[in-house]
Amino acid sequence: MPKAAMTSARNGPSRAVTAMLALAAAGWFVALRRMRGMDMGAATDLGSLAFFMAAWTPMMAAMMLPGAAPALARFVRVNRHALAAPLFAGGYLAVWTSIGLVVYALYRPHGSAVAGALTIVAGIYELTPLKRDCRRLCRATVSSGFRFGSYCVGSSIGLMAMLVALGVMSVTWMSVVAALVLAQKLLPPRVFVDVPVALAIVGLGIAIVFAPSSVPGLVLPM
Repeated sequence: MPKAAMTSARNGPSRAVTAMLALAAAGWFVALRRMRGMDMGAATDLGSLAFFMAAWTPMMAAMMLPGAAPALARFVRVNRHALAAPLFAGGYLAVWTSIGLVVYALYRPHGSAVAGALTIVAGIYELTPLKRDCRRLCRATVSSGFRFGSYCVGSSIGLMAMLVALGVMSVTWMSVVAALVLAQKLLPPRVFVDVPVALAIVGLGIAIVFAPSSVPGLVLPM
């Protein structure tokens, strides 16, 4: 292989990761602008479908792309054609965009009791075999962005349900969930970490049900 081609092959994954992280940063910028003044906690009104998806899509780019960087690098290293990176990232984001359509169809403004109950369920889900299997697959080498996205939905759906329950337009909860999603994608499962995190989420849900005013960052319905 010519030296230039070898250099390009070595640099391809790093360039793809850099581009993905830049796209994630742009997602944060756009999402924060779209979400400004929209946080009403559990009582948030999603507005029109077009408005919601214009906020949800950059949210997913911001929250989900950084943790997908290692998988993208592996995919580009194996599939060395020019469209490997955009195809992988596009398929991955398409999966999370479709989840936004489901959220919009099912979501209704709700009170603290429902928000707390959904948070408790999210914490319990973190301890299930399905969650563990999806998290493992979400850190594996996969054949496409669509498949990787499907595994990662299974891994992160509980955390995303918690975000929707507590305030889908909340920058605070978006940041918390994004940090958890990133940690779970980059770090291997550890019982001594994962179980306390899951129990903390359950405890948060219980606090929201019985003492919502005591929860920092929680916007209570008027």
